[in-house]
Amino acid sequence: MHNMKFLPYLELKPQHQDLRAELNQAFNEVLDSGWFIQGKQLEDFETEYAAYCGSQYCVGVGNGLDALHLILRAYGIGAGDEVIVPSNTYIASWLAVSYAGATPVPVEPDLATYNIDPQKIAAAITSKTKAIMVVHLYGQVADMGPVIAIARQHGLKVIEDAAQSHGAKYKGAISGNLGDVASHSFYPGKNLGALGDAGAITTNDAELAHQLKALRNYGSQVKYHNEVKGYNSRLDELQAAMLRVKLKRLDGWNQQRRALAQQYNEGLQDLPGLVIPFVPSWSEPVWHVYPVRHAQRDALQKHLHDAGIGTMVHYPIPPHLQAAYQEMQLPAGSFPLSEQIHAEILSLPLDPYLSPDDVARVIAAVRDFALGTKT
Repeated sequence: MHNMKFLPYLELKPQHQDLRAELNQAFNEVLDSGWFIQGKQLEDFETEYAAYCGSQYCVGVGNGLDALHLILRAYGIGAGDEVIVPSNTYIASWLAVSYAGATPVPVEPDLATYNIDPQKIAAAITSKTKAIMVVHLYGQVADMGPVIAIARQHGLKVIEDAAQSHGAKYKGAISGNLGDVASHSFYPGKNLGALGDAGAITTNDAELAHQLKALRNYGSQVKYHNEVKGYNSRLDELQAAMLRVKLKRLDGWNQQRRALAQQYNEGLQDLPGLVIPFVPSWSEPVWHVYPVRHAQRDALQKHLHDAGIGTMVHYPIPPHLQAAYQEMQLPAGSFPLSEQIHAEILSLPLDPYLSPDDVARVIAAVRDFALGTKT
């Protein structure tokens, strides 16, 4: 087993080899057009991605963090305001709130799905709360029905962070079109990834989309006329062109991810000490990652590495324990569920270009560890 080729956690080369001719053609089109910012590729991508998400508007921006930040700015959320965020998420969700000058108010996840627990949101709402930010972590949509009900009751905006859930569904409806507005990241490793940083915002709110188009472009809709103090956060023509090529493949890739996740589910069920992902009946995940949990996570990770298999921890340290948020004075033990998840979680290799044989190899190594027959 040890002389087998190392299986990296994620390898983007096969995808780009497969698409090389189309990506080259798209690159040449942009190069020949002589237009690199706010042009036709961006317009076409915005139209196509809005259609994909079932939303009326799509606004391309520089990255997923900017998408969240600009949403908060467009809503006028800032100093003195609070935004409910998951305690179990990537730090970008919190950073956007901090950028806007508002305060992130963390709420614990449902341990079964790793997403924000709707039952715990109400207790976190105060007179300062302006929005609830849900993150569809690992490619599975959060339980939106109860979240929206609570938000409507309290007059709050619902912001989806759909960075990891391109194409995922909740009760048959697609992520990115489930709340008031959604942010999307096209970081290269995402299900729909650019060849660099890129992001977008989807919404059905015409006024919000109008404001966002100004905010991303120095606060200007008409050149040199600045309505507001804006930013420079634009999805450039090259990235838009690359994303348009990949968007056509996204559903096929997600199907492939589902098939491999199913193979993992079957091969890893009922192993002592191993928790595999739980999928509620209303959820159709797109398996951005395949996360398992084990109390001996570090030993499992080492065992897999020794067997020539790369893994990742998404994420090792929860935001409340990061040095960046020490001023919030949330010591260890403040959010025990998030802390447990961060101590036990491990992402196994999963991408559309992995073969069933690759997945079988990972399954065998995990089984070895769980059953104590370490080779």
